[in-house]
Amino acid sequence: MDSIAVKKHQRILVVCGVKNSGKTTLIEKIVHRLAEQGVKTAVIKHDGHDFSSDVPGTDSDRFQKAGAYGTAVFSPHHSMVVKEECNTGIEEMISQFPEAEFIIIEGMKNSEYPKIELVRNGISDQPVSNPEGRILIVTDYEKGKFEEETVGFEDIEGLLCRLHLS
Repeated sequence: MDSIAVKKHQRILVVCGVKNSGKTTLIEKIVHRLAEQGVKTAVIKHDGHDFSSDVPGTDSDRFQKAGAYGTAVFSPHHSMVVKEECNTGIEEMISQFPEAEFIIIEGMKNSEYPKIELVRNGISDQPVSNPEGRILIVTDYEKGKFEEETVGFEDIEGLLCRLHLS
């Protein structure tokens, strides 16, 4: 069986690490490479705090500030729905992308989903995620520092190969 969890036709991977470890940059590179291969990929970002959901001054932002619990914007090629709700779960977020072949979740270091963790020299020195499901560490530390298999930050092809995506 693949090292990536299979849910129906979707493969799910968590990319985690401490703040400023390079998660977003690595995800961009993975998404770009998968898009080149024709893999329909969605990214879900988990924010442990709270976030601003719209561009200040736009109509939908004004509707939210006026008290709307939800807003939606759509065009022929895009849609966006923002709702104020508590305790939205990851399964609900995943269900928003039924057509995606691959879903990357940024954050959720304590989940049991298959995950890769970024450990960057000068930012962190040990993995901080739940070891359950951790399959690879992306790092700039020397080989052998960690029990898990490692790959370098720039080795996107090696990373995708280890995840059976290349």
